Amino acid sequence: MTHHPTQPPGHPPSDERTLHVVAFFESLTPVSLRQLPTVYSEEARFIDPFNDVCGLPAISQVFAHMFDNLQGPRFRVLQTITEGDHCFMLWDFHFTRQAGAPGQRVHGGSHLHFAPDGRVDWHRDHWDPAREIYETVPLLGSVMRWLRRRLQASA
Repeated sequence: MTHHPTQPPGHPPSDERTLHVVAFFESLTPVSLRQLPTVYSEEARFIDPFNDVCGLPAISQVFAHMFDNLQGPRFRVLQTITEGDHCFMLWDFHFTRQAGAPGQRVHGGSHLHFAPDGRVDWHRDHWDPAREIYETVPLLGSVMRWLRRRLQASA
């Protein structure tokens, strides 16, 4: 197993596949989406709390939608663990909903599977949209926080 805690610049993960994925996500822009075929296989599957899609066009659309709807979205990979053809990335996703709004951060992780050619053929994101997104929306957030407290008290 290869374990890569957050390290200073110049100490990237030693697995070339993981290094390529980390570099792609940390420098992701609308223009760099053209590089998607170097990261994902043609029939790759991408799953997150809002999407379950297959194929490069659909995955590209997920990321394009992110850029269309958020201001300054960027990923910071905090840690990677690579074992065989599997990789787990722990990350923070920073963005604002609109210009001038306070910045937000989503903390999550991604489980990746590498195809024999080194590209990702399966990607599943794990993060809690209720805590990370819904609780920050003014009216909805108060309801979600109340509901979470009620559920915690009854457990």
